[in-house]
Amino acid sequence: MSAKRCGVAVLASGRGSNFKAIAEACRREDFPATVVCLVTDNPEAGALETAKANGIPTFTVDAGPKKGRIPKEVEDEIASICEQQGADVIALAGFMRILRGALLDRFEGRIINIHPALLPSFKGLHGVRQALEYGVKVAGCTVHFVDRSIDGGPIILQSAVEVRDDDDEDSLAARILEQEHRIYVEAVELFALGKLEVIERRVRTG
Repeated sequence: MSAKRCGVAVLASGRGSNFKAIAEACRREDFPATVVCLVTDNPEAGALETAKANGIPTFTVDAGPKKGRIPKEVEDEIASICEQQGADVIALAGFMRILRGALLDRFEGRIINIHPALLPSFKGLHGVRQALEYGVKVAGCTVHFVDRSIDGGPIILQSAVEVRDDDDEDSLAARILEQEHRIYVEAVELFALGKLEVIERRVRTG
């Protein structure tokens, strides 16, 4: 393994449980990546505590209203922070913003996201709720590359979770979250090792 680890910048808006899973994995000596910074648009995000506990530099940006498209100048600011901190890849971990500009331009093919549904089904907000309302028998989660669509980038990894008859949104989300933590860490590792190749829409992981 190269002495230089892959630098991961994490963007999060809330509790950041996937951020915590990635941060803990990056503490392992045999893991090929390290978290170089956390950027959040929420000064009260739980992810900030995780960053503090792991000695990870944090940056809080003022992006206005809590959801929706991020202002262009703020996206420029975030892209600059990530570059200055040495990020090779950006991992979105519950970052409740739509990217449209500088981040996609300056980190093209190097932004990944986790979504609590088996894409392309149930894009957007409340993926678990959508799955339950539709009546599916299998739900799950997806790690994908981020592009200019909404949850439409090439799929890296997926994990399926059985939907039980007595499931509600909380119980199903909890089991899906366990799988999110597992496959997000795996996806970061694959990226860091240079094992992700996008051919048209298919991602090879060899």
